Amino acid sequence: MIKRVVVTGLGVISSIGTGKGKFWDNLLKGQSGISKVESFDTSNYQSHNGGEVKDFDANKFIGLRVLPSLCRTSQFAVSAAGLAIEDAGLEGHDFSRSVVSVCLGTTMGESRPIEHLNNELAQGKSIERLDVKNMGLSFVNNIPVNIALEFQFKGRNRVFTTACAAGNYAISYGLDLLRMGASDFVVAGGVDAFSRIVFTGFDRVHAIAPEKCQPFDKNRKGMIPGEGAGILILETLKGAKTRGAHIYAEVLGCGFSCDAFHMTQPLMDGIFECMKNALDVSGIKKKEVSYICAHGTGSVLNDKAECGAINKIFKDQRIPVNSCKSMLGHTMGAASAIEAIACCLAVENDVVPPTINFETPDPECDIDCVPNKAREQRIHVALNNGFAFGGNNACLVLKKYDENE
Repeated sequence: MIKRVVVTGLGVISSIGTGKGKFWDNLLKGQSGISKVESFDTSNYQSHNGGEVKDFDANKFIGLRVLPSLCRTSQFAVSAAGLAIEDAGLEGHDFSRSVVSVCLGTTMGESRPIEHLNNELAQGKSIERLDVKNMGLSFVNNIPVNIALEFQFKGRNRVFTTACAAGNYAISYGLDLLRMGASDFVVAGGVDAFSRIVFTGFDRVHAIAPEKCQPFDKNRKGMIPGEGAGILILETLKGAKTRGAHIYAEVLGCGFSCDAFHMTQPLMDGIFECMKNALDVSGIKKKEVSYICAHGTGSVLNDKAECGAINKIFKDQRIPVNSCKSMLGHTMGAASAIEAIACCLAVENDVVPPTINFETPDPECDIDCVPNKAREQRIHVALNNGFAFGGNNACLVLKKYDENE
């Protein structure tokens, strides 16, 4: 028999709140986390808004001895992991007797040390005078390793760099580890700190919306970069029941595809194959799906391709579809992980979060996007879409846990 895997802990850091409670409350209220960028001067940019986390205090989560050695991305990751561990009722647990693996997705890794080195070079510093510690701090594998160091997790440690779909990739790998019996617990998710490199790149190609993100709206003008972290605690159903853990949702599987088409332009058929594969590997019928957490970036081509794929699969159904990015901005490697948390809470509470800033319907995005106001309804199965540069697509399937099944 295939081992059943469930989610028992949630930890989130986002521009609309730190911790699952504040995050969920503000998500349902349609609270926007988009504001003027403060981490660097944007006066020479076309765009000035971002989804920065402005109420984060690392001192609340990380000891003074460790904190100086962690850059912002690792601070987010370690803090969100701590929140998830506490939420799962594992705070103080003796992990020396358990195999705990860390699976983490990211797009930019620790980009700020690289940015600091670039600034020093731009200011005319010679190679000999550069702060060499920034080289060591910039390695992408530092991020999951820092979680392992903080909590003494000695299982497998893996980082996924499949950009905006990386969180779903990490959760899926954790699902496989648990089903194989290679881990007792998996700390899985995604993280990215606000990046000047990312902001500059998207601003340069005119991809950032001037004020707000409007997924699926006829007049949408692009995405808005953000930052954050989403961490989920995964364990087998048997293990969760044995220790009396609270169960948010069951993880059924994840579908994948690669468009093999274009580095930045999405392909509707690739997204369709990914979502179809997700249903097939999970043993779920179309009629069982009651909510889709969309990739929903707010860019013209991405939203059109995603809506086309949704309507191709669910042509006889009108399924509620929302975009969390309308509130958070695009948190890069953290996006699908944070949205997986939204799915878990939606499945548990039978509420679909809204897509805010929706004003004008677009015939090319003919979906029920739950405009501007959350909606209460029974949710049995949720699909979590994550699509990345290069056409790296991943669709995670989460189901309401039924103790009678």
